[in-house]
Amino acid sequence: MPALPTSAEPLTATTASLKSIAQEAVHRAGLQTQNARRGVPLSQALIPPILGVAPLGPLPLNTDHQSQFTMMEAAFYHMPHASDSERMRVYLPKNICQTPAYYNQVLLPHSDTVEFFQRLSTETLFFVFYYMEGTKAQYLAAKALKKQSWRFHTKYMMWFQRHEEPKVINEEYEQGTYIYFDYEKWGQRKKEGFTFEYKYLEDRDLN
Repeated sequence: MPALPTSAEPLTATTASLKSIAQEAVHRAGLQTQNARRGVPLSQALIPPILGVAPLGPLPLNTDHQSQFTMMEAAFYHMPHASDSERMRVYLPKNICQTPAYYNQVLLPHSDTVEFFQRLSTETLFFVFYYMEGTKAQYLAAKALKKQSWRFHTKYMMWFQRHEEPKVINEEYEQGTYIYFDYEKWGQRKKEGFTFEYKYLEDRDLN
C-alpha cells in the first residue's frame, strides 16, 4: 500500500497548479467580466454553458476548421433546388418540322452555354433575343451581347453600343454617338448626339 505524503508541500504545489489553471480558464471565458456586468456577487460563480463543452475556454479555430466553416456558409447560400433532382427531359423543338435524315436530328452538344453563343454572329444573337422571348436562349443571347459591350435600353427596347467615347458623362446620363440595332428595319444604325439616360439602362447581373 503506497505511503501517504508526510509533507504538505506536494499538495500545496498541486493545489496551486489547479488554481492557476482554473483562473486562466475563467479569464479566457470572460467569467469575471460577465459576472461584473450581470451584478453577480463575488461569492457566486455564473458558469456559461460553453464551459461544459470547453472547460478551458473557447479556442481559436485553426486553418482547416475555418476553411470548413467557410465552405459550409457558402453551401448554405447555394442550396440545391427541387428541379436539380428532376430527370433530364427530351428536347422538344419549338416548331416541329419533319426534316430529311441527313440533317441533324439531335441538339448540338453544349449549345446551351454562353461559350457557344459567343461564337454566333451579332445578328444571330439579336434574332434569338427578339424571337425567342422567355427562353434560356434569349437569356444566353443577352449575356453574349453584353460581353460585346452592347447595352439594352428599356424605353426604346433596343440594344445600344458606344461608337466612340461619350462627350458628356455624369451621374444621370451620358451623351455621344452610338450604334443601335433597329429591330423593325433589322439593321444597325448610327445615332449622333444621343442622350442615354441611366434610368433606362438594363443593368441586371446575368451571371
